[in-house]
Amino acid sequence: MAKIGIVICNFNKQNDVIDCIQSVLESKYEDYHIYVVDNASTDESVMLIREHYGSCDRLTLIENSENLGGSGGFNTGLRVAMAEGHTYLMCVDNDALLDENCIGTLSDFLDSHENVGIAAAKIYHTGQENYVQQYGSFIDYDNYSVNSTYLNHIEDGSMPDVVYSDAVPACALMIRRTVVEQIGVMPEENFLYWDDTEWCVRCREAGYEVASVGAAAASHAMGAKREDVNTFPTYYAWRNWIKFFLDHIEEERLSDMAETFLGSIFEINYTGLYRGEENRSKTVMAALDDALHKVMGKAKEDRIFNLELTYDGLERAVGGKSDIAIIAGDFPLYADALKEKIKVMWPDKRVCIADLQDNDEAYGTAHFQPDATITICESIFRQDDLSLSTYVMDLDGNVLVDEDDVLMVINYNFSRRSFIFSMKPLFMRLSRQNYGFQKNNKKH
Repeated sequence: MAKIGIVICNFNKQNDVIDCIQSVLESKYEDYHIYVVDNASTDESVMLIREHYGSCDRLTLIENSENLGGSGGFNTGLRVAMAEGHTYLMCVDNDALLDENCIGTLSDFLDSHENVGIAAAKIYHTGQENYVQQYGSFIDYDNYSVNSTYLNHIEDGSMPDVVYSDAVPACALMIRRTVVEQIGVMPEENFLYWDDTEWCVRCREAGYEVASVGAAAASHAMGAKREDVNTFPTYYAWRNWIKFFLDHIEEERLSDMAETFLGSIFEINYTGLYRGEENRSKTVMAALDDALHKVMGKAKEDRIFNLELTYDGLERAVGGKSDIAIIAGDFPLYADALKEKIKVMWPDKRVCIADLQDNDEAYGTAHFQPDATITICESIFRQDDLSLSTYVMDLDGNVLVDEDDVLMVINYNFSRRSFIFSMKPLFMRLSRQNYGFQKNNKKH
């Protein structure tokens, strides 16, 4: 019996999953067996897997009759792998690629660290492998968030060899079979998102550490988290996020949690109004409703909507301009992406990232005098400078272009307070009713 059972969960990523499998098969470490679980894909995933690896005795293809989500898909393979008696089990996303030393490094680490229940790879962005995507996450119970200390950190050799943290992503994670026997498989009711975080919490509550190992490298596309067509990822991210903290906070923090989440939900709603795109708002409110009522599993009807994609803020800002300067500030990756987007949309425009000095496109010289400047910020609704001396774009793509936009920003804070005031009693009542809050009944 192979020492490691590797589970790859796939849904409709026929090219990615082939690349993922191949990266595993090219590993220097060879004491493993692969279980590819296909979640009833409607593309040619199953056909291509059979075509490429049908004769591979190190791979078992498992076909689910319906899409069971990330947690359900992984659990299908984990249960089979556990029954086979592998010492370690590994979860790998279908859009992840493992370095040739990744599997062996994680196995060796668990061999030599009996106190560690879960060991994960150091995850880089696919296509931007100098930037870290995940290297240990810490749950902030005071601010109801998960902080990834090294998110988008440039690989410069300064990061520690091992990071012990609260949680790691399931895209390249190895766990002891004996730990799974204690804490169970991934929380299947999540369907997607926050299942790996909850799993890690249960691992730590069982007395084990969760580690990220720097010498075990992998890259990950994070494609599932993007809203390309509809609000599918938004629903699960918000519903499971709210439920996670309702499951883990103390009664004394409920009022503060209500205000924090309602403030964030308001921003989604207000942004939808600002952009003339309402469907994301509908999904977030549905996610809130289901989280408060503890409705879990696969999304019911009228929860997922197509994206309108009608907002034209960028076109209004630079459509008639020829030379564009981008002031990146604290967001160089976003600036790079924005530059490429403008070049794709308008190939005839010249674009310079002012903070990075693009070779011969030196900003502010006789060779490059911009007729439009875009300053990147985190959120336009928290902007103090409303002078319109420069266009301002935030990380969600909202742009301050004209006086109508400025009025929306001015009205933001009062509208936010009104929303929280009206919604908070409902949030508090349903949370107490469905989550059984009592004084000091929570662990964190």
